[in-house]
Amino acid sequence: MTDTPLSVLEAERSLMHRLRRWWTGTPAIPVKRVQFDRPLTPWLFVLPQMAVVVIFFYWPSVQAVTSSFYIEDPFGFGATFVGTENYRDALSSREYRNTALFTAFFCGVVTVLALSIGLLLAVKADKVIRGAESYKTLLISVYAIAPPVAGLIGMMFFDMHIGPFTRLAEWLGYDLRVGIDYWDTAIALITISVWKQIPYNFIFFLSGLQSVPGAVREAALIDARSGWRRFCDVTLPLLAPTAFFLLIINITYTMFDTFPIIDVIVKDKPANNPMTLVYKVYLDGFKGNDIGGSSAQSVILMVVVAALTVLQFRFLERRVHYG
Repeated sequence: MTDTPLSVLEAERSLMHRLRRWWTGTPAIPVKRVQFDRPLTPWLFVLPQMAVVVIFFYWPSVQAVTSSFYIEDPFGFGATFVGTENYRDALSSREYRNTALFTAFFCGVVTVLALSIGLLLAVKADKVIRGAESYKTLLISVYAIAPPVAGLIGMMFFDMHIGPFTRLAEWLGYDLRVGIDYWDTAIALITISVWKQIPYNFIFFLSGLQSVPGAVREAALIDARSGWRRFCDVTLPLLAPTAFFLLIINITYTMFDTFPIIDVIVKDKPANNPMTLVYKVYLDGFKGNDIGGSSAQSVILMVVVAALTVLQFRFLERRVHYG
């Protein structure tokens, strides 16, 4: 009987060990997991985030849904259950429908303009050789301005007496009356909102352009002489994930984060000025003391946002290819 060499035994043992791992599904390299001495320790790490979500999201949402079925006493002595009357009043109101239409129009125009101008400036900045850092800093600095301050700066530009935009419109033969005329105010809101959001889009688009490999650009130069054709066939598909992310961010910004800008522009101005659904919720709830109607409008807005989220991630994201 001959002795089996030690190397052969180790090889067989290693082979059997690999087969056993493959059969049982055990990973080749065991994953190290953090072990806590007490079972409550991991929950203590999760508790602050859970508290933030519950206090600032779930609790206000439940309160809004509950209040939407009641009419609050103006003096705070109680509430009367009215069922879905607040929802019917909101949906049947012509003012609410006009506000919803303007919100959709405002959201679409601001999103398209902010994305388009941000992409255009990013493409130009990607080609700049001299003074590139100054160019980028000049564009990005606008993002540091808070929305209320942006609204105040916009009011200075659209002021009826000293505003340069007002004087330019007057020189062109048009009487621009921001805060009085509906569409003149809408133009001011769109202009300021787009100006405030362009730097954010510029930052992400420029990062996406700079991440395009040099070999891909050289191949595009060989395949297509036209710069527009190279941009449409090569650059734009590679920017699709960034554009999809910015689309969601810009819609969210337009619907919610433009509230301070709208407040600065239309506050203390005559009635019949354009506003978004979020600002109308604020006016009806805090200015008109209609807590029930305001809560019903906020619930409707929450349903609309949820539907838009499902639409974006279930249908639009399928057309975006990552990597």
